Amino acid sequence: MAEAWLGLGPTFSNSLPLPLPSSSSSPPSMASVPSPRHRRCYSNPDPPPPPPQPALLVFSGGTAFNGVVEDLKTFTTRVAHVLPVSDDGGSTAEIVRVLGGPAVGDIRSRCLRLSDQSTAEALAVRNLLGHRLPLDPLKAKSEWYSIVEGDHTLWKGVSKPYRETIRSFLVILTTSCTSFLSNPAHTHQLLNISYMNMDVIKFYAGLKNHFVSAMAGARIFFRSLDAAIFLFSRVSDIPPESLVLPVISTNDRLTLGCELWDGTIIRGQNEISHPTRGTTELINKDSFSTPALPSKIKRVFYMSSEGKNLLHEVFPSPNATVLEQLSNVDCIVYAMGSLFTSICPSLVLLGIGEIISSRSCLKVLMLNGTPDRETNGFSASCFVTAITDALNRTYGDPCNRLKNPPSQYINTILVPRNSSVPVDVDRLNAQGIFDVIVVDSLRDSKVGIIYDPKSLIRALADLIDRYMKSRVKELIDAR
Repeated sequence: MAEAWLGLGPTFSNSLPLPLPSSSSSPPSMASVPSPRHRRCYSNPDPPPPPPQPALLVFSGGTAFNGVVEDLKTFTTRVAHVLPVSDDGGSTAEIVRVLGGPAVGDIRSRCLRLSDQSTAEALAVRNLLGHRLPLDPLKAKSEWYSIVEGDHTLWKGVSKPYRETIRSFLVILTTSCTSFLSNPAHTHQLLNISYMNMDVIKFYAGLKNHFVSAMAGARIFFRSLDAAIFLFSRVSDIPPESLVLPVISTNDRLTLGCELWDGTIIRGQNEISHPTRGTTELINKDSFSTPALPSKIKRVFYMSSEGKNLLHEVFPSPNATVLEQLSNVDCIVYAMGSLFTSICPSLVLLGIGEIISSRSCLKVLMLNGTPDRETNGFSASCFVTAITDALNRTYGDPCNRLKNPPSQYINTILVPRNSSVPVDVDRLNAQGIFDVIVVDSLRDSKVGIIYDPKSLIRALADLIDRYMKSRVKELIDAR
């Protein structure tokens, strides 16, 4: 497209010399002698603006894709990050268990990755919001109050407007927690809180990260998760064209369930992906020792807060902004991560499959490099089948099912080099997927094979550039 702009607009032109006065005795008319002050001057127009950045929508969780967010920003900031809000593990679990509401942990981690780092104050705000409290409950409580009162060293470099805004929501959360935890009627809900004893003080160890805490406080104040995200997007100076979107816009608690092929129902996202078997141990999401599921996962779905079986399935509506973005972006990405607990919770909602299948844009699956508890024994085509079933809602309510083929949801697969997940090309071709691109990888000591971030973004950029040029050619040929 850059070549199309070359040569546009008139070039500079010297003014013609003024005509000599006439020998006639009559004075020259104004029409015959143009004034020097009114010479016409031709010049080049302002250079055309650069072409807009490509717009992406990424379905992901809060961990695996975070490692490439910084590099993605160098390619495009026009990205809608769609995240689930059904997490019930880690520090988010403690807040949800006591105060209810949607899980904000994944939202927090993505906002933190997108936050500005260009100034000393931006770095100070980022360090403040990313700080984690110690696990020791007494030390955690002491540090928490030091932060809330504004005399902690973390506030150094944070200007008063930022400081007072953030402190306000930490105070709101503290007041809400204190009110809840001091009520004897609620003590039964404190069992195992912060994986220790039933002791109110230990709640502060469970808060751990106070970007989560501040966002939870803002949600309580505004009674809106969207408003809380908007506020903290501005506080942390996230580019306005970068959107962090909960897939479900709600102020209520959400519970994820899954149905296995043997008929077993598992309640809770953490019990699906990283079960603690009823103990109070810390959750280790990088552990390879997580026990295998008794059967493969058939589907994930949403349950009522007290539900325990399929009779308690509920059907929340997707965030309207997610549907709007899906209808307009240049590329849809299913990012690497936990397939059934990070990606599929965003795909099973009514309207998502309908819009994606209707689009003719790029639809890219970033295949995992290492299987986990949810995808043990999976090949690449199994990932495609799981995503297709989720978007078609194949095993849900018969009245809400779609019957679209895999190729309407995925047309390109990126694979990390040396991936432990087999790439069964013949089966992918049978699914209508022919574009498989191998990307350089790294070996992580905790999780195994992962994408090299720069190579991944370069591959994505080349793919989008190739696609956009082909679309331009198609439009030209159609004229």
